[in-house]
Amino acid sequence: MMHGFIPPQRYFPYLTWTEIEQMPNKKDVVIIQPIGAIEQHGPHLPIAVDSAISLGVLGKALEKLESNIPAYALPCLYYGKSNEHWGFPGTITLNATTLLAVITEMAVSIYRSGFRKLVLMNSHGGQPQIMEIAARDIHQQFQDFAVFPLFTWRVPHIAGDLLTSQELEYGIHAGDAETSIMLSLLPDQVHMDRAVKEYPQGLPEDSLLDMEGKLPFAWLTKELSKSGVMGDATVATKEKGDRILQSVADGWVQVIQDIYQFQQPK
Repeated sequence: MMHGFIPPQRYFPYLTWTEIEQMPNKKDVVIIQPIGAIEQHGPHLPIAVDSAISLGVLGKALEKLESNIPAYALPCLYYGKSNEHWGFPGTITLNATTLLAVITEMAVSIYRSGFRKLVLMNSHGGQPQIMEIAARDIHQQFQDFAVFPLFTWRVPHIAGDLLTSQELEYGIHAGDAETSIMLSLLPDQVHMDRAVKEYPQGLPEDSLLDMEGKLPFAWLTKELSKSGVMGDATVATKEKGDRILQSVADGWVQVIQDIYQFQQPK
């Protein structure tokens, strides 16, 4: 099944070229490009975590979306910019220039097919800036093309109610939230017997500088974590993951509805 988590009737590659050509009101059809990564996620999670989360959340959202709202998922872009995880075997990374070119050329193809709304649904925390640059440049080139560089986790959701304050601040990779949601999506690929708790080490104290705050510094995972985990994976549960998955998917239903209604300011 090529579509995986995506409802087959919402999977763009299953359409024929004649169905795409004859699709009504293509300027308002929402095309969604899920974007993940193949990178280490500690000793307990598969390297496909970010890609799985993109597809799992999007699949749930498209199942819930009203059938009269036209929205289609493209195949996931599995490879991302993951060079912060160099030093851990299995990580596969594109450089920023390559990823930017791939996104841009994909978008041009979608535009040429007559579509005018494209979502870059990114689930990897190491590349939102590339999505934003791509979206701005694509829109500048095609000013009737609305492009949305969105991070999967920025929609409204309940994860903040289920995680500790320490986890909310420092659990940015393979911790409670990601492990819980993977227990919901792909439980057979999660090895809870190998789960660890490790928060970033050596961070500056009493400083305005932070890992991912308003005044960040550049870092590599191996500088901050021996296991590749930044968070507490040991407290993750499937029940928690089910709740997080449903709430993030609900947020995405609202976002897709808003994009369907969106009109570019002029």
